[in-house]
Amino acid sequence: MTFAQPYFLLLLLFLPLLAWSKGRRGQPPAFLYSSAQLVKGIGQMTRSRAGGWLAKLRWLTLALFIVALAQPQRIASEEKIKASGIDIVVALDLSGSMASEDFEVRGQRVNRLTIAKEVLKQFIDRRPGDRIGLVAFAGRAYIAAPMTLDHDFLLQNLERLNLNTIEDGTAIGSGLTAALNRLRELKSKSKIIILMTDGQNNAGKVPPLTAAEAAQTLGVKVYTIGVGIRGTAPFPRIDAFGRKVYVPMEVDIDEDTLQKIANQTKGKYYRADSADTLKRIYAEIDQLEKTEANIKKFARHEELFPWVVWPGLLLLLLEIGLSNTVWRKLP
Repeated sequence: MTFAQPYFLLLLLFLPLLAWSKGRRGQPPAFLYSSAQLVKGIGQMTRSRAGGWLAKLRWLTLALFIVALAQPQRIASEEKIKASGIDIVVALDLSGSMASEDFEVRGQRVNRLTIAKEVLKQFIDRRPGDRIGLVAFAGRAYIAAPMTLDHDFLLQNLERLNLNTIEDGTAIGSGLTAALNRLRELKSKSKIIILMTDGQNNAGKVPPLTAAEAAQTLGVKVYTIGVGIRGTAPFPRIDAFGRKVYVPMEVDIDEDTLQKIANQTKGKYYRADSADTLKRIYAEIDQLEKTEANIKKFARHEELFPWVVWPGLLLLLLEIGLSNTVWRKLP
C-alpha cells in the first residue's frame, strides 16, 4: 500500500498533543455555584467512563479522516515493459457487412468482426512494448482507444466494439484520417496504421487516396487488409419464424484502392479470406515491424479512500448518537 499525498500523515503527530492539551484545560462547567462548599462531595466521585469512550471515538474518527486525506492506494499491478518506440493505430471496419459469417473457427461459423477482434488480441499480446491505439469506423470514424502502453485497457475497449453501434457505411478515408490524427503529434521511431475493411469507400468526406497522401507526408506506413472470402459470403438474417438463415451477399472489396494506399505509404496490402490467413498476416506484420526497446514502467493503482472514509463517518455518527442518547450529559 502507498499514499498519493503522504505529507497529510504528519497531522497524525499533532493528535496526541491536542488530546493532552484538551485534557489539561478540562471541559467547560455545566453549572455555576456561588460556593464550592455546595459541591464539595461531588469532587470525590469517580469519573464516568462514558466521556472517555466518546473522546476516544472522536480522536479515532479524526485520525481516519487524516489518513483519507493522504489518499491511500494499493498497487494492483506493477510491470516493467520495454517501450519499443513503434506507435501503431488499428483502424477497424464496423460496417454492417462485417456481420457476414464467411470464417470458421474450430468448425463453427463466425463473422468477420469476431475473427478480426480475436486475431487482433493475439497481435496486441505479442507487442507489449508498443503504444497502440484503436479507431473504429463505419459511416463515420471515432476513437475507440487512445494511444497507450496499458494493453489491458486497450483490450477492454476492443471487446466493447460491436456492430450497429454507429451509422452504417464504409468511410475508409475518414477511418484513415482519424488514425493519422492519433499519430501526427507523436515523436517515435516508426508510425504504423493497420486498416482492416471488407468493402468500398462509400461514406465520409475524405477520399481514401487523399488520406494516403497525408500519411505519406507524415511518414506513416499503412498496412491494409481486405477481410472476406472471394465471390459471395453467407450473410445471416432472421426469417419470419425467428430462425437464423443465410443469404448470399456479393463480396465487394476495393482491392485496387487498398493496394494504392499501401504502395503510396510503403506498406503492404493483404487479402484475408480465412482465419488462418488473417493470423499469418498479423504474424508477418509483427515480424516486419521490430526495433530495439527501452525499459519503462507502469502501475495500476486501486484507490482505498472509501475504505477509510466510511468507517470514519460511521464512528462520527456513533459518537453523535451516543452523546445525544445513552451517554447524554446535562444540561
